Amino acid sequence: MRSRTVRPVRRRDRENRIQSGRGMRRPEHEDDRYRAGRQSVRESRRQPAHGRGGYQGVIDRRREALNRPRPSYERETGRRSRPPKRSALAELIIRLRRRPSEKAQYFDYDMLFVIIFLLCFGLVMLYSTSAYTAQTELENDMYYFSKQALIGAAGVVVMFLISRIDYHLYGAFAVEIFAISLVLMALVRTPLGAEFNGAARWIRLPGNLTLQPAEVTKIAVILFISYELCRMGRRAYPLAGIARVFLFGAIAAGGVLILTDNLSTAIIVMAITCILIFVNHPKTKPFMLFLGAAVVILAIAIAVLAVMVADTENLSNFRLRRIVSWLNPEATASDGSYQLMQGLYAIGAGGFFGKGLGNSTQKMVIPEAQNDMILVVICEELGIFGVLVILLLFGLMLYRLMFIARNAPDLYGSLIATGIFSHIALQVILNIAVVTGLLPTTGITLPFISYGGTSILFLLAEMGIALGISRRIRLDGEENQS
Repeated sequence: MRSRTVRPVRRRDRENRIQSGRGMRRPEHEDDRYRAGRQSVRESRRQPAHGRGGYQGVIDRRREALNRPRPSYERETGRRSRPPKRSALAELIIRLRRRPSEKAQYFDYDMLFVIIFLLCFGLVMLYSTSAYTAQTELENDMYYFSKQALIGAAGVVVMFLISRIDYHLYGAFAVEIFAISLVLMALVRTPLGAEFNGAARWIRLPGNLTLQPAEVTKIAVILFISYELCRMGRRAYPLAGIARVFLFGAIAAGGVLILTDNLSTAIIVMAITCILIFVNHPKTKPFMLFLGAAVVILAIAIAVLAVMVADTENLSNFRLRRIVSWLNPEATASDGSYQLMQGLYAIGAGGFFGKGLGNSTQKMVIPEAQNDMILVVICEELGIFGVLVILLLFGLMLYRLMFIARNAPDLYGSLIATGIFSHIALQVILNIAVVTGLLPTTGITLPFISYGGTSILFLLAEMGIALGISRRIRLDGEENQS
């Protein structure tokens, strides 16, 4: 009997396919398709995933870095997070505007209501505060009011236009925006710079208008630091990553301080950077150590200044004179702490319900009452009750910003909303602390209420970005449909 070798089934099938394929020619269209496929594979291996080179490739890589998902609340706390729902006001507006066949898009109407109310209230209080000064100095009691109203109306239009733009576009050009803000601050030191009340912080524009570059730097830092944290990812967690991001914030804050001589805005820019780093970092220990070191340094500085109080006449730096006057306001009530003492008199004169709208007397003697001291005029005319209403509105705005940051679709949107939240909260807290004597006079204005065209315009631009992020929020029920 002749024996035979038994081959495995897989090997036998493979040999049969090879033998059956010999002598057979692949059709021309299949051959062309095969060569084209191989060519595309080779090209894809040579080129990066984003495809384009040059400046367009840089922009594409930046946009890819912004798609990092935000940290999961459910993973961190163990509790399941629910998708957000519309408020009652938003539901009412949606029902009035929507057609039966339309699918409604989320929009934060609550925050829009707060923004419009603060703008209108700010215009009323601005006229009440500045009418006397404008009439006596400029012979036009509507001077400050009309300028603020025109810029506010333009800012509302800008806010709605920005809210329609995809916020990832700002991240793609965040580096350029950051660089432009530094260049604008450098222009203050050129002949284009303008000086008012001894401070050179503005740039002259056509039409007798001015621009304050420090306000541009605030929004530029929010966009750029948020982008940098998204781009670095986990590399931003170690000390080297924290130092890198901190350095960018220090560059911006140093530019504000050195180029525009604006200490208050430099503090806000640096604080926004630190808050964004803190929110993005999974640990709190490094920040507690940093905070402890900062408190020690501040205590030493105050102790040194307390020794210098007795020698106020020999101080040449006006910031040191302000701090010394703040430490002993009664001794310098006629010069260094005059504005603070008159503001405290206005707060005490207002009582709980105030003297009535337009009945303030301290606004006639407080220097620049329409700027950073407008809150004391509100206290005198509307009382503590009116101030509490304003603080309640600011609290509602901060709550809506926190809601947007909490429900943003990705990390970049969450960090931007957090940066805007930090900016508004810091400015309100510092302004209240200054007018009540808890901090030295710094010139920080009250958002949406104090006079300042550039400030209003860029605050509304920030609100437009926040509203644009809110448009991307997925509502309860949409996740199951997608």
